[in-house]
Amino acid sequence: MAFAYPVSSEEEVKEKVDALRKKYFDARHHCYAYRLGASGKQYRANDDGEPANSAGKPILGQLTAYGLTNVLVVVVRYFGGILLGVGGLIQAYRQATADALNNTEIITGIITETYHLSFDYAAMNHVLKVVKDMNLECDGQDFNLTCTMNVKVRKSQAEQMKKRFETIESFIFIS
Repeated sequence: MAFAYPVSSEEEVKEKVDALRKKYFDARHHCYAYRLGASGKQYRANDDGEPANSAGKPILGQLTAYGLTNVLVVVVRYFGGILLGVGGLIQAYRQATADALNNTEIITGIITETYHLSFDYAAMNHVLKVVKDMNLECDGQDFNLTCTMNVKVRKSQAEQMKKRFETIESFIFIS
């Protein structure tokens, strides 16, 4: 049996794995892998007593092949009386993971960054034009002599946004 979960922290991973260990306490192995963060650079693969790299690594390989992050896959395995060998285990864990991923809804998200803007009131029209043109999400604003605004931008558009704001006269600060 293979289970796929969205996760955003190692604490969530531990909770999910522990819950499956309790539910399937009589299973011989609870092998898993996860990838966290936008780039997937935070990861771990666990063989849970299987021969080295025969379980966790194939699970992790599938997560990488699917291009998924913030995901945990746990494969719960009972001994069926047939010795599979290392090659058979690798194939079984790889296939179980693919089946779990193919039978679950994959959620796609947009990675954003939040910036705090500070600018003179005289620059307001220019700033608002950039906000509108780039479809930036505003999250808090204060319009006085010195105005402030928090905006969310797609990570891939952050540099473009910064360059546009730098061209505005009376623009004070972006962080």
